[in-house]
Amino acid sequence: MCDCLVALPAATEGACTLFAKNSDRPPAERQVVHWSAPRRDLGVLRTTHIDVAAHDADTLGCVLSRPAWGWGAEHGVNEAGVAIGNTTVYTTLDPRGAAPALTGMDLVRLALERATSASEAVAIITALLERHGQGGSGHDPALSPNGRPYWNAFLVASAGTAFVIDTSGREWAAEPVGDVRAISNRTSIPGFDATHRHPRQPVERLVDPRWRASQRVLAERPVTVAALQQHLRSHDTCGEPGWSVCMHVDGVEATTASMIVALQPGSSPLVWALTGSPCRREYRSFELGDAATIDFSDV
Repeated sequence: MCDCLVALPAATEGACTLFAKNSDRPPAERQVVHWSAPRRDLGVLRTTHIDVAAHDADTLGCVLSRPAWGWGAEHGVNEAGVAIGNTTVYTTLDPRGAAPALTGMDLVRLALERATSASEAVAIITALLERHGQGGSGHDPALSPNGRPYWNAFLVASAGTAFVIDTSGREWAAEPVGDVRAISNRTSIPGFDATHRHPRQPVERLVDPRWRASQRVLAERPVTVAALQQHLRSHDTCGEPGWSVCMHVDGVEATTASMIVALQPGSSPLVWALTGSPCRREYRSFELGDAATIDFSDV
């Protein structure tokens, strides 16, 4: 589970793009925030389950929030000012039949390491998706030995521009954001949703209350960092007990990391990040340009 929001400059305080995400994962899983320095990969690159062709240039430096066991990232931001997060979605295509391939988290990290704009990130994600597909468990094999594969939606943002990508296997649709947008654990691009969303997915109980809560906070103009922090800590979403934006479902799902990013042309991104539950911890704020010198062990 996850909830992800973006507000473009016309809707925000300070005329910047604000990106925000809560990452909901198995409660016992540890998530880490770290600086991934630029590097040059040769030949092939090992992702969570498969090898892919290495990038033909140095990667971009990124701050990544990722499960400690895996290669891919739940969300992050790079030195070019691109922020990306993913959410789990289910469709009429059963992900359990897919061969090991790229996970949604792999696609987030690959795009952050390679894209200098939101539109370029969309092109990278969709090209990798078409070439390699999605498949394989997105959960720690020590905690989920039978595997838990899933499809993904993505929210991609840079200063002044953002896109939503919905997927089902190798199929996808992308849609530009007008001024604000929220995604959660369902397909949300209307045509794609009508064709692909699984009719038995309990979105009315477990997803839509969180999605509507995100839409309400984005409707209050101007959207501010303080309002997003309050929202990401929220438990009042009128859904099933525990299935709130700050999630606490014992033994099933919990919010294990959270991030807010302010993106402005010509400026280093400002980041607010934490691991664990936002309702119990304070965000650590920093400029991305300082990330290489920061000790993230207490985030």
